[in-house]
Amino acid sequence: MRGAGGVHSPPPRLPPSVPPSPWTGRHGRPGAPGGHTGPGPRAQPGLGPVSRAPGAGRAGDGRGLDPWPGSRGRGRSARAGALPGREQSRRRPGGRGAMDGSGPFGCPICLEPLREPVTLPCGHNFCLACLGALWPHRGAGGTGGPGGAARCPLCQEPFPDGLQLRKNHTLSELLQLRQGSGSAPGPGPAPAPAPAPAPAPAPAPEPTPPSAPPSAPEPSAPCAPEPWPGGEEPVRCDACPEGAALPAALSCLSCLASFCPAHLGPHDRSPALRGHRLVPPLRRLEESLCPRHLRPLERYCRAERVCLCEACAAQEHRGHELVPLEQERALQEADQSKVLSAVEDRMDELGAGIALSRRTVALIKSAALAEREKVSRLFTEAAAILQGFQTEVLGFIEEGEATMLGRSQGDLRRQEEQRSRLSRARHNLSQVPEADSVSFLQELLALRLALEEGCGPGPGPPRELSFTKSSQAVRAVRDVLAAACASQWEQLRGLGGDEDELQKLGTEADAESQDPDSTNNVESEAPRDYFLKFAYIVDLDSDTADKYLQLFGTKGVKRVLCPINYPESPTRFTHCEQVLGEGALDRGTYYWEVEIIDGWVSVGVMAEDFSPQEPYDRGRLGRNAHSCCLQWNGRSFSVWFHGLEAPLPQPFSPTVGICLEYADRALAFYAVRDGKMNLLRRLKASRARRSSTLASSIDPFQSRLDGHFAGLFTRRLKPAFFLESVDAHLQIGPLKKSCISVLKRR
Repeated sequence: MRGAGGVHSPPPRLPPSVPPSPWTGRHGRPGAPGGHTGPGPRAQPGLGPVSRAPGAGRAGDGRGLDPWPGSRGRGRSARAGALPGREQSRRRPGGRGAMDGSGPFGCPICLEPLREPVTLPCGHNFCLACLGALWPHRGAGGTGGPGGAARCPLCQEPFPDGLQLRKNHTLSELLQLRQGSGSAPGPGPAPAPAPAPAPAPAPAPEPTPPSAPPSAPEPSAPCAPEPWPGGEEPVRCDACPEGAALPAALSCLSCLASFCPAHLGPHDRSPALRGHRLVPPLRRLEESLCPRHLRPLERYCRAERVCLCEACAAQEHRGHELVPLEQERALQEADQSKVLSAVEDRMDELGAGIALSRRTVALIKSAALAEREKVSRLFTEAAAILQGFQTEVLGFIEEGEATMLGRSQGDLRRQEEQRSRLSRARHNLSQVPEADSVSFLQELLALRLALEEGCGPGPGPPRELSFTKSSQAVRAVRDVLAAACASQWEQLRGLGGDEDELQKLGTEADAESQDPDSTNNVESEAPRDYFLKFAYIVDLDSDTADKYLQLFGTKGVKRVLCPINYPESPTRFTHCEQVLGEGALDRGTYYWEVEIIDGWVSVGVMAEDFSPQEPYDRGRLGRNAHSCCLQWNGRSFSVWFHGLEAPLPQPFSPTVGICLEYADRALAFYAVRDGKMNLLRRLKASRARRSSTLASSIDPFQSRLDGHFAGLFTRRLKPAFFLESVDAHLQIGPLKKSCISVLKRR
């Protein structure tokens, strides 16, 4: 059986009149209310000593911690099977507490004789393997203290995380001597030596003390369980023999075990077990315990929305509103229908959004595929043009080379032939004898004729190679192409940042949303002086401010970490860090400015009759049909209405102007810089719903405006401000820079 500790007594020795009491967080932990606070285990008359180790009996072996006969302890603890096994036959029959692990020479965790004993700084002794199996789980609720420090399983004294466990050699030698002599600890006659071990698997029974009453009859072993017809295997009894466990009727959060009706008897008969908390069968009992104190979770803190044990309720959550779990569940079940309805609505919205996103994804993929094919075809054509130009230029070079090379090579041959004739005529003249005048005159005439043939000017080298200008032409084409590519790429990137293909497809819807036919439309590019004619003085209403908002007069507000003790007010926000302005607006045109000093800030309007007790997901500005806002999230602007967001490409502007036009049922946001107004977004429902299906699917935000935005102006509206981040800070303008510096110093 899994428990946090228990009375160690072999199964045949259980007295029927005094059932054993497993250790729990409330009945045996040192220092716990109603528990023994002495330095060591306490023994009841006729029973073995009580072990208070928090992990005892939860190792899954069922030895020494199971007060019910026949229990084999199939515990579900995270430490199941972690402790080393010890055979029951190793216990000596001579005297209770001698060497059976229940006395001072036994391990309080496994209730067996110490093996490789280690001594903690507090003085308690344990098996080295038992502590090694128990302490790795100290962070999960085993014996861990704050910060991950280990604790002694008996006295709960914390130790540093890096404590080295070393074997106590003196105690180990003493145990070996006692095992060899078989003597029992303490004064009194030594028991008879143990008989030779028999080959039978069962150990020899211990002699019954004369003061102990007759042992209780062991429950009959139930038959082997039949297959469960319902499909899911039921929770089985942890006290039944393994392989024949019956379905559990209840689970005990103190014993950390589940029991069938037959093994629930001790919880009904024993006064020590009647205080245990029994619940319907649970498959994972550890989840019902406090991971820090190992006590049942019995309370619910409404301030922090967590389940607590009695120790947590008395320490960290003192002064909070605490109620029993059953009471809180009854209250939560009353609101379950609302939550489920909200979930259904949200799922419907998500379903519509998913369908819209899928259509958008399909449209993007098809458009990208078509554009990719066009670009590939154009690049192929451009490559063909360049290839043709390359062929023509190379052909031009080859043609010029052949023409000029033929002319130069012909001139070379003529010069070589003339030189050869001159050389031959000179040689012939030199061979004429002195007496032969006729031959001399003839050879000299031939030399003069050869010389006269080469006296004319030759063509000479060409002054310019016509084909050398080809590289200049190709270089010019390359430069023009590079410049054109760079220019077109920059233009392409600029178009992608301002207006993508989807926005082009939704141009008609955007044009209708602007409603150019309106006669009362405030000019988008009008100077700031024009808007100041509609200036409205906004004062913050302290009766609506959340407790985590600090007001600076009626113009400034900053979010803080420590709650402020404001007086109770039915109009105060309780779940969102928001504040409203005083006075309600119901007709005319109003303009006010807000200075964003730091953090994430949302500014807009909210209906006067909106409940400030709405939860965080539906109560925030712009997340419902009763409000609309402009949000600065630290990176970019975006507008929110009815839970949908529309990002804006404009850069950050510390001063934001809000213009509310009741006549046109429009709300406009402006970036104010150096006296100039730059329109961020004007929200207005389209009067003529002529948008195509494609346009409406491309711009779901405008579709939401068309369907619900006009209803916002049927109510009285108030300026609203939502400070989302912990450092958010704003001031109602117009402001000077000196005022901003003063507010930052605060």
